[in-house]
Amino acid sequence: MTRLRRLLLPFLCVLPVLVALVALGNWQVRRLHWKTDLLARIDAAEAGPPRALRDPPEALSKVVATGRFLNDREAMVGLEVRDAVLGAFLVTPLERADGPPVLVNRGWVPLERKAPVSHPEGVVSVTGWVRPADGHNVFAASDDPAGRRFYTFDPAVIGPALGLAQVAPYALVALAAGPEASALPRPARAMPRPDNPHLGYAITWYGTALALVGVFAVFAWRRLKDPA
Repeated sequence: MTRLRRLLLPFLCVLPVLVALVALGNWQVRRLHWKTDLLARIDAAEAGPPRALRDPPEALSKVVATGRFLNDREAMVGLEVRDAVLGAFLVTPLERADGPPVLVNRGWVPLERKAPVSHPEGVVSVTGWVRPADGHNVFAASDDPAGRRFYTFDPAVIGPALGLAQVAPYALVALAAGPEASALPRPARAMPRPDNPHLGYAITWYGTALALVGVFAVFAWRRLKDPA
């Protein structure tokens, strides 16, 4: 009994760490199931036909919206390098008859344009996926509302800067309708696929917990064998 008492304090020190490691592993397993389900829903949406846009839409769903582009109120959002060329995403409000204008990310364009950019006139139908607004990041570059240059995709900020009194709280990312072409802008080729590393994280946490149990077992065995 005296020898067992000598393990009480080390055990009490190890126990909360072990509980925390197992809890982290369990959390990653829940994240794994959530992310797997999300990816399956994205795959199904991409493979199926688009649904008519209805407010409020489901995030990352594929929809089709009809309206007129307000080409005189377009803006540039973000930065991305393609083929060693620096560019951004052309965002244009789509005026709808059945709801407030929705900001449409029509695709990538170079900042220095050597080729014309298409500006569809009249009624158009846009197929794309619903993108929620970005959260503001203190490390993001400062927006330039006057110059219609933005680095955070937030309709609540972009809309008023474009002179829109009301705008949908989400955006629509246009999807390419056919083979890739050189025309500008260049719309997205596919819906986004978020990373799913949670299985590896779960194995790491559970493995660390198992290693801790092993180390404590060796420590306890040696402590019990010690006659002192």
